[in-house]
Amino acid sequence: MKLQKIDKARYRKHLNIVIAAIISSLMVLGISMGQILIALLSDGVGSNFAYNLGGVIIAAAICLKAIHSVRHHDFMAEVYYVWQLKQSLNAIYRKLEKIKLARDEDNINAIITLNYYYTGSEQLLLLDDNTITMDSLNKQKAELQSIIDNKNLQINTDDYTPKLLKGF
Repeated sequence: MKLQKIDKARYRKHLNIVIAAIISSLMVLGISMGQILIALLSDGVGSNFAYNLGGVIIAAAICLKAIHSVRHHDFMAEVYYVWQLKQSLNAIYRKLEKIKLARDEDNINAIITLNYYYTGSEQLLLLDDNTITMDSLNKQKAELQSIIDNKNLQINTDDYTPKLLKGF
């Protein structure tokens, strides 16, 4: 996945709309589906918890299907990109210790992966206004840049592909 420039204001606006739509859809559909299940299947005796839970599960499935079907729409571009970026960074994070060990052994794929990881993490932190760990990230990024400079490497984030993770 290639890193892209994202309009933060548009991303935040669209994310808030998507979250509000999902929450309201889950509430309305969950209650509606629960009532429909109760009307169709309940014998009027005992608890209707299972029917209400079934309604919530059906509502969640409907919402997931709706999100899946509109994920490539222009309105969802930034939200979907950030979702994919989070998945990509999470895949790297799960192997981060092995990647850092490989970097210490001058593994070029580890250096490429870490460059992508640090740059993508910085973008994500800035988009979500989560600057608490930015100092630590900048320190790690500077250390990596020092390694890249010392080895006279020409590396950018476009060099990264998920296939590089298979080596760790």
